Amino acid sequence: MQRWGTALLEWAIPEEIMRAAPESPWAYPVQVFRGRAEAATAARGGSAPSPTVRRALEALPEGGSVLDVGSGSGAASLALAPRVGFITAVDPMDDMLSSFAELASGAGVRHATVPGAWPDAAPRVDPADVVVCAHVLYNVQDLRPFVEAMTDRARRRVVVEITREHPRAWMNDLWKRFWDLDRPEHPTADDLQAALRELGLDAGRETWILPRLGHETREASIATARRRLCLTPDRDAEVAEALGDRLWEADSGKWGIGPPGQRAATLWWDPA
Repeated sequence: MQRWGTALLEWAIPEEIMRAAPESPWAYPVQVFRGRAEAATAARGGSAPSPTVRRALEALPEGGSVLDVGSGSGAASLALAPRVGFITAVDPMDDMLSSFAELASGAGVRHATVPGAWPDAAPRVDPADVVVCAHVLYNVQDLRPFVEAMTDRARRRVVVEITREHPRAWMNDLWKRFWDLDRPEHPTADDLQAALRELGLDAGRETWILPRLGHETREASIATARRRLCLTPDRDAEVAEALGDRLWEADSGKWGIGPPGQRAATLWWDPA
């Protein structure tokens, strides 16, 4: 448990680099989360469901309730329609909750939104049949209260999705190149599973490949990488060169950075 929090602390960017950054390297625009939620909604009834969706549906009764912790625009929970009867979305950002509410209404899913960070918001949330939490835990240093609050609110199952390595780990060599900064390699999904065992949770696990959605233009992909590296816009050409074949064009015409598919892990457990 302590290893997880200590490892996340090592991902902090030195203050002198942060001061030089023209934009926050940690920010994600709501459009990114909305795109994921729209893709998840569009995939219903089409391609085979992801392990996350499958494991949640196993425990979700027809018309059952879902709690989406750190919901963003609702990619993890809206993918469970039409079986889900009611979704409660918890997120600290109002624009994310507004995006979720719009998509849920469009999908005909009854829903509620609860602004706030988890687990602080837990007392304001009713229990649900299934709790889902996708791509949040690498932002959670104090894992115990976060996980315990999710388990406490789940009647049937908790399903968590994360990347197998830290989602920024693929950029470690770029940090060395531009800032001569060594970046950490932990925590990983293995560390999360070990931490869950310390909490007495024998979580099941599946690993799989999560496709990247990409950006509309090559320039947008380069700019995203540059912002994450705390560099100024005049460095875009250098960033593109450094990315090499990690700057790629998909069959859809969109552009992406990093591996075209991220190694992901789905972990799930049923409350006692």
